[in-house]
Amino acid sequence: MTLRYFLYLIYFSFLLTACSKKTAVDYIVYNANIYTVDSVFSTQKAMAVKNGKVVATGTSETIFAHYEAAEKIDIKGNTILPGLYDAHTHFYYYALGLREVDLQGTRSFSEVINRVVVFSKKSKTTWIKGRGWDQNDWNIKEFPTNDSLNSLFPDMPMLLARIDGHAALANQKALEIAGVTADLTIEGGVFETKIVKGKKVLTGVLIDNAVDFVSKHIPEPSSNEKFETLMQAQMNCFEVGLTSVAEAGITKKIVEYIDSLQTAGKLNMKIYAMLTPIAAHFSYYLKNGPIFKDKLTVNSFKVYADGALGSRGACLLNPYKDRKNEIGFLLSSPDTLKAYAKKIALSKFQMNTHCIGDSANRFILNLYNEVLGNSIDRRWRIEHAQVINEADFEKFGRNKIIPSVQPTHATSDMYWVYDRLGKERTSNAYAYNKLIENAGLIAGGSDFPVEGINPFKGIYAAVVRQDMKRIPAQGFEPANKITREQAIKAFTIWAAYAGFEDKRKGSLEKGKAADFIITDKDIMNCNEYDIPYIKVLKTFSDGKQVF
Repeated sequence: MTLRYFLYLIYFSFLLTACSKKTAVDYIVYNANIYTVDSVFSTQKAMAVKNGKVVATGTSETIFAHYEAAEKIDIKGNTILPGLYDAHTHFYYYALGLREVDLQGTRSFSEVINRVVVFSKKSKTTWIKGRGWDQNDWNIKEFPTNDSLNSLFPDMPMLLARIDGHAALANQKALEIAGVTADLTIEGGVFETKIVKGKKVLTGVLIDNAVDFVSKHIPEPSSNEKFETLMQAQMNCFEVGLTSVAEAGITKKIVEYIDSLQTAGKLNMKIYAMLTPIAAHFSYYLKNGPIFKDKLTVNSFKVYADGALGSRGACLLNPYKDRKNEIGFLLSSPDTLKAYAKKIALSKFQMNTHCIGDSANRFILNLYNEVLGNSIDRRWRIEHAQVINEADFEKFGRNKIIPSVQPTHATSDMYWVYDRLGKERTSNAYAYNKLIENAGLIAGGSDFPVEGINPFKGIYAAVVRQDMKRIPAQGFEPANKITREQAIKAFTIWAAYAGFEDKRKGSLEKGKAADFIITDKDIMNCNEYDIPYIKVLKTFSDGKQVF
């Protein structure tokens, strides 16, 4: 044997050994139906995970051929999805609300009172708070008054928020603490009054900015109370498959509290925080820049253009069908909104604006396009994008403005929205298919606690556009149904994209966070009426099982 031949043998032996060596990972999941939600929405059978990241996906044979792990998880044919992402929530206040009177599903104001009475007997709070009533669900579809609450609770201050948070009922004690009188006025809000024996008196109903005028007097919960409710809120979210949420409007103080819990490893929910637009926030964050951490993104300001449709605070181009002399109103002056936009445009932050009515949407779309010019990839957002005039849809495409929508709003509001808007305007409301055609995507959310936290109900509402009783038969405004693939993207990769987080999460691709859920049904192939009942068997965040 020549020396050259001997060296060749050694060389090829080395290559063979090197090629056969497998890469060590933390664990491998296999025998799965994995929707990666990558650019082609590919389906794979196995996935390798290391250090909380996706290393690779592929067939079981391919993954086992190239990777080794002490832990191998047989998924037994169940479906894996990326961790779901709710693009518009009030997570912090949902958590605090777990200590309040739950008024959702009440069918009369009498039922509201009964729930408050029961709550008051077991609560030790110095203020009674509640949320969830909706006069549109009652036989008498009018705002209540506080007369009964004043009689039952003359010394206990009380604030009961409507389902959307844009209206509330306060008793007289709460109004006195806040210094509200029948002659008080406020920009972007209303203290409703009535005439009794020729005298103007407060009804207790507060709309939009008037709610904040009273709620700011409610004492802060203790540190222990906040922590316990946040832990419960997090677990509730993990249970339904949410691994990320967008927090739609919080203060620097709350951001820092959340950051401290995440840094300490106590809060694992990933949060994209939108800042309230106050001077102190602009001063601090525009100087220091956005924050991008593994679990926390602070990259936007949440601005309110108008109120809600249910309380007739949404700003419309033409009067409400059921109130011919009302068109709603902007919550801030046009000059204030323009000043916000110009200030934010000069920074690296996003502007995310709450717009419900077609007038508010038109104003903000025009403002965005004016101040952004031909800016590239700013990802400014319209939160809700609920009622759009036909002429304004194309404006989403000009600067790639993102509609951040909540599909369950459509199926909650459909019972009364024709009364507010009429048929013509309603055909362009909650118009998810038309928004995708013009914007290229939508970010999917729920606005919880306005709606429930389960994202599968949001996906169902977007795809089927029926309530849980399968009403209406053909779906609400069925032309705006979207596909299952689009709906899943809205609650995963599109939601991540809407927060500049799509390089880190939102799909199960190499290098991204191993945020994923295992479900009991195949969402792409099950009966559409099974979608809202899909159960999450396990939830993983950064590769660790959290539920």
